[in-house]
Amino acid sequence: MTHPFLDLPPLSAERFAAIEDGVARLLGTRQDVLITQGEALLPLEGAIRSAAGPGTVALNVITGPYGQTFGDWLRDAGATVHDLSVPFHTAVTAEQVREAFAEHPEIDFVSLVHAEAATGNTNPVAEIGEAVREQGALFYLDAVASVGAEPVLPDAWGVDLCVIGAQKAMGGPAGVSAISVSERAWARMAANPNAPRRSYLSLLDWKDRWIDAGRKALPHAPAQLEMLALEACLERIEADGPEAVMARHRRAALASRAGAVALGGGLEPYVYAERDAAPVATTLRVPSGVVASELVARALESDPALPLAAGGGALAREMIRVNHYGPDATRDAVANSLAALGAALAERGAPVDPAGARRAVENIWR
Repeated sequence: MTHPFLDLPPLSAERFAAIEDGVARLLGTRQDVLITQGEALLPLEGAIRSAAGPGTVALNVITGPYGQTFGDWLRDAGATVHDLSVPFHTAVTAEQVREAFAEHPEIDFVSLVHAEAATGNTNPVAEIGEAVREQGALFYLDAVASVGAEPVLPDAWGVDLCVIGAQKAMGGPAGVSAISVSERAWARMAANPNAPRRSYLSLLDWKDRWIDAGRKALPHAPAQLEMLALEACLERIEADGPEAVMARHRRAALASRAGAVALGGGLEPYVYAERDAAPVATTLRVPSGVVASELVARALESDPALPLAAGGGALAREMIRVNHYGPDATRDAVANSLAALGAALAERGAPVDPAGARRAVENIWR
């Protein structure tokens, strides 16, 4: 039995390197780019364990669940961690970061999530990057959700470790991810005796065996289908134009907020300020007495393909996510999601205006 996905020639080192170069173009970076063979948690954890250890003093910004995870990894690596937590309905500011530096001038590592798809907020990385440069700290950024939906510019923003994944706004595969690494970050890893070596988490192994060896021979067999899918989605973004792709995501976010307000029924944007709202996904707060997960389940009965989900963990009772990213960054995906939520609310006796919601969405898309 044959199948086109099973009978492909092996992926060459040259093609693997070319796909890495495509990621570098997307990020506008001259840093080293590694494509890691696993979901984005692989380079996210690998970068922290490689660059942080005993003696590291970290500022860990928490604007959602991933920030909490990074703090756990940093502590497990032996770092001293100062958490800067802000409410999940807002974003952190550069001034808050500077205040943390003033209180703890020994900070030499900063970890931040750019956009939290789980909570629907996005952080002003360019402004925060200026504050981090003033401190001279190493800057680690999770841009998994934001890349493709908004600018991600490691060089311009002074980001030393920037991790991306393709499964959200890029509309690509989840099984491979990438990280850009500055020279400062490589030096920090090389000086860290606890940095993973001979390990799937090791970035230094890849540097030694792949980058420093001229990217001529792959260290191990690549995830071929995922690599080809990543290549395809990079080509699609280049063909459409990154600005056009980001513009679709911005319109989807604006339309979701405006449509939810027009719909009524007690739905409200979870992230209060529009400037803090992520273009990759819009979160909505349900009215009192309504359980978000139950409302989403009812809405999905009409169309299980709608990009709707309840919040994770404790947020499952109060938050709905409209995941308008990748192929769902469209007018119809937003309008149909709001229509399904409106129908589910109407069944509960809530006053809703589905026609008004659709008009609000249409107005944004003009």
